[in-house]
This record gives sequence, C-alpha cells and structure tokens, in this order.
Amino acid sequence: MSYQVAQDAIERAWRDLVATARRTATEGLVVGTSGNVSVRVGPLVLVTPSGVAYDRLAPEDAVAVDLDGNQVLGDLAPTSELPLHLEIYRNTHAGAVVHTHAVHATAVSTLVPEIPLIHYMAAAMGGPVRVAAYALYGTEELAENMLGALHERTACLLQNHGTVAYGDSLDQAYDRTAQLEWMCRVWLTAASVPGYAPTLLSGSQLREVSEKLQGYGQPG
Repeated sequence: MSYQVAQDAIERAWRDLVATARRTATEGLVVGTSGNVSVRVGPLVLVTPSGVAYDRLAPEDAVAVDLDGNQVLGDLAPTSELPLHLEIYRNTHAGAVVHTHAVHATAVSTLVPEIPLIHYMAAAMGGPVRVAAYALYGTEELAENMLGALHERTACLLQNHGTVAYGDSLDQAYDRTAQLEWMCRVWLTAASVPGYAPTLLSGSQLREVSEKLQGYGQPG
C-alpha cells in the first residue's frame, strides 16, 4: 500500500519529534535510550527508533509505520513499545504520544492504583490518573492494560514502568507528561512528612476545575 504524505511534512514532524525526545532526556524524564516518542502525520506514525540515543538521531534516521505496524520509512527498527503507541492512535484522536520512565511517577506506580488527588491539574488529564497493571514491556498485554487505564483520560502510569501521555500535538503530550511527573513528586513529598497526611481534593472540586479549564488560555 502506498501513502501520499508530503516529504516536507515528514521532515518537520521528525524534527519536532527528535526535539521532544531530547527534551525528555535533558529534563530527566528518561535515562539513556529509555522512553519513546511518536507523532502522527496523516496515515503514518513517526516513532523514535529502538536503542538509539536521542542526541545521535539525524534527519535520515526517520522511522515511520502505518497503523497496522508495517514499517514504511527508515532502516532503523522502531521502538519496542510500538504496540503501546499504535493502540492509542487506533482508539483515540491523539496526534502525539510521549512515554517516559520518570522517577517520581514510576515510584508512585508501585504504591497506589491511581494518583491521589493532590492537585487540580489532574482535571487536565480527564480525572484521577490511573495505574495500568504491570505487563512485560513491548507486549500487546501491556498495550491493552494501558488502554484500560486511559479510558476517558489522556495520561496514565504503567506499574513498575513509567508514564504515558497523549495530546493533539507533541507540545501537549509533553506538557501532560511533565505535569504528571510534577503531581507525583508533590504527592510523594507531602506523603513523606511524618505525622501528616496530605489533604486531597474531592470529586466535586475536580469537576469544578474541569469546567473552568474549558475556558483556560487565550481566546480564539
């Protein structure tokens, strides 16, 4: 099957994808070649390749697959977490996906079934952020567990593994990832104080925030 996607669109998307992947490393959300990033360009999904340091990626290293996982661009093998990315694109309107091994979020994934409502920014992800049950990385089982945790959400934790967030764009997916890690850090910090328990938000308080966020930002 042939895909008609403008070369300049692929080049722009790959450049933005590499910049986002490098940002996850620079800001400490991944170590080494862990984590992965993808972005949708028409019928194709550009993904980071497996086991290649982000600072070594060049324009000629672009990797793309179709929604069935068939590689249609590049010589490098796509990320081992390709099933995870494709499951999101097949079942949501995502334009980009970011997966990391962020320290605080990964720690929280080992402690609770969902992130306690420590901060109202949980509303920006659709509600309390759930933890997907553990499964071996790169498997369809992990992708299925993740999809369940993402129901009516735009981010989740993977138990003993890391984070997944998606958005309309790479910037939005990355911002949600960073917010997720920050919330986990806040909860761990507050919960670690001896003799005190963090005050959590109620469901009604979170719904109130959700309504207000609909008008957040600049008009138009």
